[in-house]
Amino acid sequence: MFQNSTNQQKGSLLAFVAVMLLTPDSLLIRLSNIETWGMLFYRGAIPFLVVLIGLLFFYKSNFLKALFGIGYPGIFYFISFSACNITFLISIQNTNVANTLVMIALAPMLSAILGALFLKEAPDKKTLTAIFITFAACVYIFHDSLKLGNIYGDLFGLVTAFGLACNATLARYAKNRDLVPSAVIGKLCVAIFAFFFVDSFELIGKDLFYIPLMCVMCVAIPFVLVTIAPRFITGAEVNLFFLMETILGPIWVWLVIKEEPSLETIVGGTIIIITIAIHSYLKIKKSQPKLN
Repeated sequence: MFQNSTNQQKGSLLAFVAVMLLTPDSLLIRLSNIETWGMLFYRGAIPFLVVLIGLLFFYKSNFLKALFGIGYPGIFYFISFSACNITFLISIQNTNVANTLVMIALAPMLSAILGALFLKEAPDKKTLTAIFITFAACVYIFHDSLKLGNIYGDLFGLVTAFGLACNATLARYAKNRDLVPSAVIGKLCVAIFAFFFVDSFELIGKDLFYIPLMCVMCVAIPFVLVTIAPRFITGAEVNLFFLMETILGPIWVWLVIKEEPSLETIVGGTIIIITIAIHSYLKIKKSQPKLN
């Protein structure tokens, strides 16, 4: 069934599943008690080990060939991939969360610009419209929380958005290469970087369950899917899907720990979901072969 699908259907499905698995991430972060750098270490180390084992089983004796087959695009990919994992944390620590999230909402727009410049994939009117609507919705959600934060943190939030855009553009550019091994190296780099700042590696109580669950379900599997998705759809479209986490993440938190989302989150998030659903429907409909 998947083999008979159009590229638009394959890419949209991969990005959608990635987001659905990612959405409980905020909840699991709230439920865990580990310090920030320790969390970043495990979010690098555990996905690295899980996906590495998966790749070893998948490639078997061809693993080294796949690893060295990432080429120059793969090298740039793992640098960008690991960097935006780290810059996100630095941004959150040095400015308001709202500022960081609004900066990250620029990722689809930056992906569209990079795709037009380097891949000659100018976004169509539907994608441009969806980008502007979803960005406006993100600003609406967080407008009450936006403040003149630390310019250092805001800048790293912008760097994170640019890194996400670079990731999607590189994966799109090298769509005939398997960049999952490159992303695995990126996660290893994240773990090594965080290692030098961790106060304690000990997992206590419920963290023994929450941290591995988060790292496998919300980090490892989604990062594999989001590395593959740009083979089939543009980077801008992939990053559009990830804005759905803006509303679905708070819903998980509300359902489990009764932290009610604001009216702005509900309204803006609904606009984001409807916009992405309509955009995806129109793109998939357009990609289907016409019957005579």
